[in-house]
Amino acid sequence: MEVIRATCAGACYGVERALKLVWQAIGDEQQCASAARPVFTLGPLIHNPQVVAELEDSGVHAVSSLDEIEQGILVIRSHGVPPLLIEQAKSKGLSVIDATCPHVSKLQQAAQDLHEQGYTVLIVGEVGHPEVEGIFAYAGEDALAVRTVDELPDKLPSEQIGVVVQTTKSQTTLAALVEELRRRGLDPLVKNTICLSTKQRQRAAEELAKRVDAMVVIGGKNSSNTTRLYEICRESCPQTFHVESAAELDPLWFIGVSNVGVTAGASTPEEQITAVISKLESYN
Repeated sequence: MEVIRATCAGACYGVERALKLVWQAIGDEQQCASAARPVFTLGPLIHNPQVVAELEDSGVHAVSSLDEIEQGILVIRSHGVPPLLIEQAKSKGLSVIDATCPHVSKLQQAAQDLHEQGYTVLIVGEVGHPEVEGIFAYAGEDALAVRTVDELPDKLPSEQIGVVVQTTKSQTTLAALVEELRRRGLDPLVKNTICLSTKQRQRAAEELAKRVDAMVVIGGKNSSNTTRLYEICRESCPQTFHVESAAELDPLWFIGVSNVGVTAGASTPEEQITAVISKLESYN
């Protein structure tokens, strides 16, 4: 069985940067001996359970609220947070390391600019996702978020609509929503904030899925961008499997398969991809 890796797959710059910052913080504190401070993230640093577990073992604790932290270092995760939260952390005397992905920071700024220009901000994204929840803090009280055209309300807060997009959403979803707004006679100002890494991974995964017998998508089940890769691959290759690690692979999935494609989400480290490819190659 031939194993083919997508031309673009795995951890993006924003994830690698966040991991570098948190490991650097751990190293710096370990050198302080008895004066070492605890390190925390508000929610998982990235959407990869294996990496989060590794960080926990190294002393980085994911918490759900600032109330759980008395002192130490708070690392802002790659998805970003509302600015008020950073202010609250500093007011508690916490040292703050901002690991917000630069693409998310640009998205936050785009939402703020639209709001300040008088637009009602429409966020194309997953309600409840930490990145989207952070955007609301920049987008104004009348902002709203929808995943698809079907979720677009019949009556919008105003006719002056500005559009931003969760960095991991697909171009197809954005285009469909903009088309619907224009069908309603509106002329939205669109800020296409889908990050380049997402576009590259989606394009490469789709192209590969069209020419293989099976696909394996690697990454957290809680990862929006990995889940989207799985959906894209499954549209072209019904025999598509989403796994978080090599341990989840089943050789029975690949009986009669001549070639299998492999891709991975933006929160998936290289070692996880290598492990999956090695196990697939062992099925020969």
